[in-house]
Amino acid sequence: MNFLIVTGLSGAGKSMAVNALEDIGFFCIDNIPVALLPRIVDFALQGENQLSRVAVVMDVRGVRNSDQLEQALADLDAKKIEYEILFLDANSQTIQRRYKETRRQHPISVTDHVSIEEAIERERRLLQPLRNRAKYVIDTSLLSAAQNKERVCSLFLDKGKCPMALTVVSFGFKYGLPQEADLVLDVRCLPNPFYVPELKNLTGLDQAVVDYVMAAPESQELLRRYESMLEYALPLYVKEGKSQLMIAVGCTGGKHRSITFARKIGEFCEKLGYEPSVQHRDAKRTL
Repeated sequence: MNFLIVTGLSGAGKSMAVNALEDIGFFCIDNIPVALLPRIVDFALQGENQLSRVAVVMDVRGVRNSDQLEQALADLDAKKIEYEILFLDANSQTIQRRYKETRRQHPISVTDHVSIEEAIERERRLLQPLRNRAKYVIDTSLLSAAQNKERVCSLFLDKGKCPMALTVVSFGFKYGLPQEADLVLDVRCLPNPFYVPELKNLTGLDQAVVDYVMAAPESQELLRRYESMLEYALPLYVKEGKSQLMIAVGCTGGKHRSITFARKIGEFCEKLGYEPSVQHRDAKRTL
């Protein structure tokens, strides 16, 4: 059985993640009390109709203290039950903004009558044991709902026997680095289509931009060197047992050079036998 614990901060996107998991075949159970976690696993393993892919949402609504949380995980470990943890995170400013936009209250604010700032900090401390054990951590601070769903699907959609989930993300440095990035490739040193009037409002998804960027000899050489590094390094990550790897490719605004190189690197990784998910975080931002 593929058993996944979905957790993270309130307002970080757990509901969207669960919707994405349901769409790709997971049986999902929301808002379970932490004490019921081992029993739910036992139930999922019983009978002829054994569930093959189960995801449970366990967060601050069902967790009273860190000791209770540690005990539930220890019970799973004692039963030798294999499980993975997906942790959804976001910075405090983003979470506050999302609560303000939805006009909802944080669960801890409701029960403990504290400010939203204090509630978020308490929740972080309470869920830290889960974050420490998480196999997958997604920072949704700069992701739209659709991008969050795409990220989740790229991690858990059954794509065959590829040994490592590989994600290539283009981004703009001025909007901040993707927090989950394992490798960051900087292409700000290349000729910038932003300063070419007919290319300024296009992106690296347009062939004219790709042609302009790759026409420069330094672009071709930099791509060759990045490809050579990845050809050597990716098998080492697989050998080390890494289950997911994010390659982040950045330029200034995340619309031209980074998208061009992310696509090229994705194509190269496919040739190496991987199944990369190529995403463009800042492609639709207004210049």
